[in-house]
Amino acid sequence: MSEAVASLPDMLELGDVLAMPLPLGGFGACQVTGTRDGLLLVCALDWHSETLPALGDLRGAGPLLVDHHSWTGGPQPTLVDDPPPADFVPLGALPLHPDLPREGDSYAAWANLVFQVVLQRHWDLRVGAAAKAAYKGASARQVEVDLGGDLGGPPTRRPGRLARLDLREHRGEVRWAGLDALPQVTALGWAGSERGLVRALASRPIITALTWDDPPDEVDVSETGLTGLVFPGRAPRRLVLPPELTLLRFGAGLPESVTANADGRWVALAVTGSGMSDGRWTDAQGTVPDGLRGVRELELAGAGDLVVPALGELERLRVRWTGAYGALGGLGAFSRLHTVELTDAYGVEAGMLPSPEGPLRRLDVDCLRSSQVRPIRRRYKGSGVVVRLSGAKSDKWLVVNIDNPLRNWVDEHKRGGAAACRAYATADQTIAGLDADDPAAVADARGILREFVQGLNAIELRHGMIDTTLREEAYEAFMGLAERAGVPDAEAGSWFDEWRDF
Repeated sequence: MSEAVASLPDMLELGDVLAMPLPLGGFGACQVTGTRDGLLLVCALDWHSETLPALGDLRGAGPLLVDHHSWTGGPQPTLVDDPPPADFVPLGALPLHPDLPREGDSYAAWANLVFQVVLQRHWDLRVGAAAKAAYKGASARQVEVDLGGDLGGPPTRRPGRLARLDLREHRGEVRWAGLDALPQVTALGWAGSERGLVRALASRPIITALTWDDPPDEVDVSETGLTGLVFPGRAPRRLVLPPELTLLRFGAGLPESVTANADGRWVALAVTGSGMSDGRWTDAQGTVPDGLRGVRELELAGAGDLVVPALGELERLRVRWTGAYGALGGLGAFSRLHTVELTDAYGVEAGMLPSPEGPLRRLDVDCLRSSQVRPIRRRYKGSGVVVRLSGAKSDKWLVVNIDNPLRNWVDEHKRGGAAACRAYATADQTIAGLDADDPAAVADARGILREFVQGLNAIELRHGMIDTTLREEAYEAFMGLAERAGVPDAEAGSWFDEWRDF
């Protein structure tokens, strides 16, 4: 058990109430309603206010009744195993409302409480009665869907409760009325020119997530109900966002101009390595785009040395290394940065982290060099900063495994994870010895890949450790090996599903 979990009873007690800042402004609230195995049971309250509430304002507040989407109208208590976010405001303790649940078995992060409030408010305020009824009454059977275009012709059949509809291969004009057959679609995948997309979204506020490949230079989605928007490839040159947007993700460069509510104050911004140059977050002009200078939450994912952009309002930072590991720079100039979360931070040293005398209140580092554990703890000793370090690995171990995509499995199970690393390393070395120009290479690769999966099957049989997350990591590792051997993706994917027992 980590230090943070062990100290939870000392930090919060039964009946404690906290105000929760909401992504679009205002506050919700939650209350500790029980404990279980050293964890806290917390429930969102039926509360929303524009300003920070006083404790007395919440006296008598019952649970938030969640009936958005597929929820049925009851409270949703959450078991949490870590301290509350640094921007939650403790207000004191109140007697529990009789309708608040005292037991629960759902494990989630504190952020889940905020999401429930936001989703419920969007459902109540933006989604019409007809759309709600259609969503609740969606058929579990296959239904006919006619969206026109070159994929149209005869109507296609789709699951009636489909949640995400991928139209990135759709060509030609779209018969958007065909979406009425899929009332539970809340996320779309799209590619190319607009072709009526924005008008369709504006008339369907139940659709809140959009992934757009190869967009036009000018994108204006300000009239839609989108809360999440992703551009995996190149970004539009000019982008106008809706006022409710809370998640914006870029994969290959940034717009020159962005129009956002409150200069991006409510936007959680994510930028991957291909959207950076030499570890620096840049757009075509080499600067933070106008319209996003008020961002308070930022996620960076990249390789090598990374530099955090100078966002004066930044409060929460997540950084994840993908590929080569390097240093982290730019953390010395923030006056509001209270939370820093780092993943695969094998190149980070204690001196690169924010000053203990600054606004920092929480530091989470998952996967680091064990030689940095003591210096980091020493840096923040007595400062009041909650420090959580996990997945520490020795320099000796990392020399052998730093590029192994299954290296972090040892954090789940030491012996099973080490065996998985060995299985991958063997496959990797054998694949490297194949001659890609040899017609027999694919046949040889098939045997190598099958042996790799059989090794993982044996690990699962012995240790029972491969959950959904690890299965996805195994798949990515397998597909990477197959790609290097020249095996087509579709064929490799079918092999993986055929051979795996996990």
